[in-house]
Amino acid sequence: MLIQHVNTVPHLTTALNGPLQHLESLFLQYQGRIETWFRNMWLNYPAPFYTSVDLRNSGFKLAPVDTNLFPAGFNNLNPAFFPLCIQAVQALVEHKCPKAAQILIIPENHTRNKFYLESLATLQEIITRAGFLVNIGSTDPELKSNLEIKTQSGKNLTIYPLIRENNRLRIDGFEPCLILLNNDLSAGVPEILANLDQLIMPPTDLGWAKRKKSIHFSHYRDVALEFSQLIGIDSWLIDPLFRNCGEINFKNREGESCLAENVEHLLNNIQKKYDQNSIKQDPFVIIKADAGTYGMGVMTVHSPDQVIGLNRKQRNKMAFSKEGLEVSGVILQEGVYTFETWKDPGKIAEPVIYMIDHYVVGGFYRVHSSKSFNENLNSPGMEFEPLAFAESCNAPNHELSPDAEPNRFYAYGVIARLAQLAAAREIAAQAN
Repeated sequence: MLIQHVNTVPHLTTALNGPLQHLESLFLQYQGRIETWFRNMWLNYPAPFYTSVDLRNSGFKLAPVDTNLFPAGFNNLNPAFFPLCIQAVQALVEHKCPKAAQILIIPENHTRNKFYLESLATLQEIITRAGFLVNIGSTDPELKSNLEIKTQSGKNLTIYPLIRENNRLRIDGFEPCLILLNNDLSAGVPEILANLDQLIMPPTDLGWAKRKKSIHFSHYRDVALEFSQLIGIDSWLIDPLFRNCGEINFKNREGESCLAENVEHLLNNIQKKYDQNSIKQDPFVIIKADAGTYGMGVMTVHSPDQVIGLNRKQRNKMAFSKEGLEVSGVILQEGVYTFETWKDPGKIAEPVIYMIDHYVVGGFYRVHSSKSFNENLNSPGMEFEPLAFAESCNAPNHELSPDAEPNRFYAYGVIARLAQLAAAREIAAQAN
């Protein structure tokens, strides 16, 4: 029997009888229709192996702001509900690669990141418990022999150097049926991964060297519109507006006029929606690299004047992303407030939802005591509070109020799956 969770939904500082509760009520009312729609979508657009989605909950809007196809953070999930992860892995592999017995995980190369190593060890444990033989092989050309690591929690990891023979990868005595990428390939696809005969998931073309957030949110815009028509809502309630600038060089001060112009257009469009919905908050825009992760290259602006004449520190912050790669394009995204706090009103929180295949398997709240309601929480100083639920994302309780824990978590799961469906359409478009 699964352990009863003790964590609660963080305090929501906006009125709970506002648009969010109405949205949750509609999700409950149309649950059967929603789940049928999702099943039909997954038939046409198979879900990625795994996905994590950052959500923002402003009370008047619930929307994804980032979708990661190579998620870390598995160590932040509640271990009481690993059975959900295990079942999802079994279902996915049996469908995608029925004869698979051996799975190779290809990790990030930064083996000194203690938090990432905990996530990697947890991911290996989940897949092993699903009934597969799992090893970890690195693309790092500097790795010449097996690397033995003990994580802070006491788990043992062995990372092997990869061997390529013709168009297949192996490590000593181990040739995988399936290769699972847990490396977002920000620096590009290494030659050792090119043109493999083995099934590799997610596809290498979905790495950040090629993938763009603006493309993802274009797909999400279509998904949100279709879903909104299904249940009769304004798609803006679940979809952040965005624009993008493709010719930016922060280091050389090139593209500032493009930024300012698009910030102004976006702020005006957000204000129109605020006026239509009688929202009193001030609109803001999040500017971030169009490719990349780890919360790097992000800034919050409330006026186009704020992107003109950036000082050296601001430009250096925005100029480079992971792997030290220069930022040449940015997405300007509608800022979505997060009016959730964890226990202490000063601890701002946002939910992060995890999926394996198309199953919601867990999540956590990203919490930050040094950030405000309109800032990026994915930054140094963040903490994680596990979302401890077994069935609530998939099984709401119609006898409870719309904002009760199972129903709020169900709403999180619906929006996260919409973002995952957008990612599935990205993969389908790449394949074509």
